[in-house]
Amino acid sequence: MTIERITGEVPAAAVGGKARHVGWLIERGERVPPTWVVVPTVSIDEAQLAETLDAGTKYAVRSSANVEDGEVASYAGQFATELNVAANEVAAAISRVRQSAKSERVSAYQDHIGSSDEVDVAVMIQPMIEPVVSGVAFSRNPMTGLNEVVIETVAGSGDRLVGEGRTPNRWIRRWGTWTEKPDNAAITEAAVEEIAATAVRLSTKFGSPVDLEWVWDGDEVWLVQIRPITGIEDIPIYSNRISREVLPGMIKPLVWSVNVPMVNQAWVDLFTEAIGPNDIQPRGLARSFCYRAYFNMGAIGEIFELMGMPRDSLELLLGLPAGEDQPSFKPSARTVKLLPRMLGMGLRKTRYGKSIPRELHSLQTAYASLEKVDLDARSDSALLSDIAALTEVGIQAAYANIVTPLLANMHNALLRKRLAAAGLDPESVAIGDTKELIGVNPNLHLEELGAELAVLDEETRQDIRQRGAAALPDSMRLSFDDFMVRFGHLSASGNDFSVATWRETPDSVLAMALDHTSVHGETAQLEWVEAEAQLSALQRPLLRMLRNRTQEFIAHRENVSFTYTYGYGLFRRFFLEVGSRLVERGVLKEVDDVMYLYLDELRAALLGMPVASPGDLVAARRQEMEDLQDVELPEVIYGDDYVPVQHTAGAAERSGIPTSRGHHRGTLRVVHDTSEFEKVMPGDVIAIPYSDVAWTPLFARAGAVVAESGGMLSHSSIVAREYRIPCVVSVAGATKLPDGATVVVDGYAGTVVVEDGA
Repeated sequence: MTIERITGEVPAAAVGGKARHVGWLIERGERVPPTWVVVPTVSIDEAQLAETLDAGTKYAVRSSANVEDGEVASYAGQFATELNVAANEVAAAISRVRQSAKSERVSAYQDHIGSSDEVDVAVMIQPMIEPVVSGVAFSRNPMTGLNEVVIETVAGSGDRLVGEGRTPNRWIRRWGTWTEKPDNAAITEAAVEEIAATAVRLSTKFGSPVDLEWVWDGDEVWLVQIRPITGIEDIPIYSNRISREVLPGMIKPLVWSVNVPMVNQAWVDLFTEAIGPNDIQPRGLARSFCYRAYFNMGAIGEIFELMGMPRDSLELLLGLPAGEDQPSFKPSARTVKLLPRMLGMGLRKTRYGKSIPRELHSLQTAYASLEKVDLDARSDSALLSDIAALTEVGIQAAYANIVTPLLANMHNALLRKRLAAAGLDPESVAIGDTKELIGVNPNLHLEELGAELAVLDEETRQDIRQRGAAALPDSMRLSFDDFMVRFGHLSASGNDFSVATWRETPDSVLAMALDHTSVHGETAQLEWVEAEAQLSALQRPLLRMLRNRTQEFIAHRENVSFTYTYGYGLFRRFFLEVGSRLVERGVLKEVDDVMYLYLDELRAALLGMPVASPGDLVAARRQEMEDLQDVELPEVIYGDDYVPVQHTAGAAERSGIPTSRGHHRGTLRVVHDTSEFEKVMPGDVIAIPYSDVAWTPLFARAGAVVAESGGMLSHSSIVAREYRIPCVVSVAGATKLPDGATVVVDGYAGTVVVEDGA
């Protein structure tokens, strides 16, 4: 039998992936045009075709090859497609579609992708739906993996999206709200709403995100193809929304390789306490881009899932637009299973305050012991052992420095909520200082130093400004030394041990004291006794208890933070000793060069193990950090191959539709037609008006593609995705960009930046 009607799901081996997916849609009762398939191994029976097809109907004749729509290669546009074919011409169209598999174009394509698969072409036949609008819908953003429906529409036939490179209208629906839609469209919004809902519904049935090809006849939406979206589950997403607060600025390699694993291990310990054994890796929670810290949102999403929360909740942490259907926490079976463990953890944390003084004593004892180590007497290996021991203590301190502020904030929030419920303004009520804070608050003691300096005569103060600590009178020497003993370990950045401490820069401390100004609020706060007098007898016990607990944890928080900073600062002492030894051995030029080596490089250099020239590494990183000092970074970065834009002062930026993932910097080559292919060198960025199959060889050389027209299904986009190179389409004036300039293409954000000075 030559032709068979598809009435349900059929084996892909017999009819190819396209036809199998159409059968999947038909079996589930979706609105699909009647579809017939001709398998590869049968001869064409024109009589049977004539009996089956309607003589007055035009048909679409498309390939459904065994190699199409694969996870590695799509073969998009490689086989012939025949549209508006009269019934008596379908047999000839089938032959042409089959024959297209033997073309030089397909052979060259297979050579490029390294495939030796035998190509078998089944052929699908469908009556033409007279299209008012055609398009494609993705149930998830195929570039970023975000939970948003992306729809592209074009007037007329959908083949214009591929064959003609037409620029489509674009719609994006995020959690029930349109975040992007065209001003004027040839399709009703109700029809687009239906398409979006269908994409989400079918992705649930399909078991994975999908893209749909569809046709709107002005009345109804017809589905003509469905396929899975592959590769989006592994897209790395990084954000600095939180990290820029806790780890601001540029972070030197040594600081990164000590601080991040140490603090992240403390977080992993906390998560493990809540959810049990897991595979979370401390180093996987954060990533450095341009020497700035970004949190790995994918890893955090995994933690969300382990705790029974929707993975998509992390998109709220990214600051992305919300919608009326945004994900909310709904207890799952996983949540119920974890409930006893989490309740136990919560119960333990209610008693945590009692253990903090004991923990602080233990930490302070361990730190004091490490501070007393005679560095000169330690061997290289012993010195590394001390650093390892300091790291282990640091993990314990970091855990306390995470949990204690969380508990302090929780108690403070509860107190404020209860005060508001009692009719008092929480901001106007003084919680009250505690004596414990005086010893860890440098501002109070700087104020005292400032008061002593203020009574000195003007000549002495000017001398101190010029000569610093050397000009201090004997009457102030004791109080200044006492201040430095207590607070000398502090620095301009408590999270960066590469920064010199106050103990190393006493003149800067005196400058602060000379200019120190007491700051007191202009609005007097209500003392607690007065506030309590306004409460009812029933309210007072609970609020007094909450106030006492809040005071207790605020004091704990400040003491823990002070101890953590003190211990963390000890790393500087040990690493400067390592730097001094490497300078003596001629390995480094300056002691603080050690801060530009990662810990494993430092260890190898100190022990004389084979390692790339430390001096060269330091010089390269110093220069790199200087070059990247003023670079502007996005809040969210997609992918691991991010390329920063340099020389941003005069950079010209163009935007378009991102259609193939990745980042790339390269020389721009403007190509208007196929006669200019020879000007493109490997790795160049090509700027083109559009492309069709004849342009495919050019993509083998390109490092990225920028096109003036097109959408997700344009030839440029499809081939760029297969060649694994970034692509941005619908870039206005792409071919008017300066030929030979250096450009940075972001295939996630859809930007093309021409670097100034390039």
